[in-house]
Amino acid sequence: MASLGPSEAPMRRAVGWLSGLALLLAALPAPAAAQERIDMALVLSVDTSTSVDNGEFRLQMAGLATAFRHPSVQYAILTGAPRGLAVTLVQWSGAGAQAQVIPWILIREQADADRLANRISATGRQVVGGRTALGEAMAHGVALLAELEHAALRHVIDISGDGGSNEGRLPTEARELARSAGVQINAVAILNEEPRLDHYFRSDVIVGPGAFLVTATDYVDFARAIRLKLVREILGTPIAFEDSGRRHYE
Repeated sequence: MASLGPSEAPMRRAVGWLSGLALLLAALPAPAAAQERIDMALVLSVDTSTSVDNGEFRLQMAGLATAFRHPSVQYAILTGAPRGLAVTLVQWSGAGAQAQVIPWILIREQADADRLANRISATGRQVVGGRTALGEAMAHGVALLAELEHAALRHVIDISGDGGSNEGRLPTEARELARSAGVQINAVAILNEEPRLDHYFRSDVIVGPGAFLVTATDYVDFARAIRLKLVREILGTPIAFEDSGRRHYE
């Protein structure tokens, strides 16, 4: 057998080493798939405490469903969240009483928004009565966003209610938790029970760059308020809107 030349032996050893490395790498488990990137993740968190009767609960569900069917909201999704909008629905009342009644749903087109609207319309009341643990509801929303399987550019909690917190952690504590997690909290203050609730929500609840508040005079007015709020949240820019009869630009 002919002997190897002076340059062939190192080359053959290198080829053997590379072949062994390739076999080793092939035996390793495949890396986990990268998270899918989307534009926004949104927690819709609605008050179902004792102050909310069944008729008012149905008005909240109807208002949300109508909003996701509305052309302005669907247009906002197509233009403001072309890579996708993840949405989940939570009902809440007292401490420990938070229920994720619709799991995360990814919306990219009109048909997706219509399907979400249908699910909201069909959603019954799973949290009935109890005190108003607003801070706990805020913290629950932060936890849900942390568990999301998609990598969202913006994390937002959309919380609505008709009264101040009277149980559980303080909203200001939960607000700082959201701030540290990079979560924006916006709110709808329903003024039928507490006419100055908007001041409380502004001082203790909303947080994050561009965070804002919309008011509704009552639960009938909730449909208008939530529609305008969703458009602004999804587009991420100020809009002119009618807030309880007064025109604003925020």
